[in-house]
Amino acid sequence: MKRGELYRVYKGSPNDPKDYRVFLVVSRQELIDNTFSSIICAPVYSKYGEVDTQIEIGAEEGMKHDSAVYCDELISVPKSRLTNYIGSLPAAKMEAVNAALRIALAV
Repeated sequence: MKRGELYRVYKGSPNDPKDYRVFLVVSRQELIDNTFSSIICAPVYSKYGEVDTQIEIGAEEGMKHDSAVYCDELISVPKSRLTNYIGSLPAAKMEAVNAALRIALAV
């Protein structure tokens, strides 16, 4: 498992109306490689707008349709639930995610 990978997770949240949700791994690699059971992820939604903290992704990254990573909605996901790998973001998209995370976290 690596930072920048996309995984489809069954029932991403108990309040999520969808059966499956795609998440982008955003934790630093040291945390991912550690014995911690959960890592930080950003959800991916098919509805999005022109917001600095939403990064558009699509078929090039393994998605079925155009979507966006929501960097304002970070959640902790157990590593054991990240088993359905669907793709990863290229370096340029990860730079955009990094910039969006800085905005979202005001750092």
